[in-house]
Amino acid sequence: MTQPIPIFIGVDPRERAAVTVLIDSLYQHSSAPLAITPLVTPQLEAQGLYWRARDPKQSTAFSFSRFLVPHLMDYRGWGIFMDCDMLCRGDIAELWALRDERYAVLCVQHEHVPAETRKFQGEVQSAYPKKNWSSLILFQAGRCTALTPDYVNTATGLDLHRFHWLAGDHEIGALPDRWNHLVAVQPPPQRSAGEGGPVLLHWTLGGPWFREQRTMGEALAAEWFAARDAASRLWE
Repeated sequence: MTQPIPIFIGVDPRERAAVTVLIDSLYQHSSAPLAITPLVTPQLEAQGLYWRARDPKQSTAFSFSRFLVPHLMDYRGWGIFMDCDMLCRGDIAELWALRDERYAVLCVQHEHVPAETRKFQGEVQSAYPKKNWSSLILFQAGRCTALTPDYVNTATGLDLHRFHWLAGDHEIGALPDRWNHLVAVQPPPQRSAGEGGPVLLHWTLGGPWFREQRTMGEALAAEWFAARDAASRLWE
């Protein structure tokens, strides 16, 4: 029997609509069963897994809790982490098929140097090497044993997001750009997911679920609203 693909989604209480639409888009397009776990900070705190104070530069509730994924998997097998501010336009099983035993993690290796100093809801936009690499990660959990709860709760944000817990960058594999397209940062896609265009759209600057950013990405914002409406109709 095919085991479900384990997917962990970072949850921020301000982005509940984004979480709901992302989850629906994942299973609507998937050819394989999925095991989706939202990373909800109060739940992780109640389990004694997360206790660090909020950092002034922390823009979301899951900025650091994402690195608990290998521990939640008991350091066995592979798992996917993704930010909640995404929309899936294709089969996530195609991403799952890109697992590569040579690497501890795989991610899209953006060269994102933000021009702005603020992003959604007035949050600080921080610039650092490997910016946005950690927003979509394929973890080989057994090779990420340095990510204990103690380490995740005490390491600096830069050490976590720059993958300093690995032996070196040779342990980081590269995924195709289509698995983490930065909306309104990268040029608008010219092809659909089925034609080789982006599969995962990522509103890193803030998405259309925020009133003041309803048109972020223009046609892509309209696509998000269409996905939201399609999900809503399922309950009518």
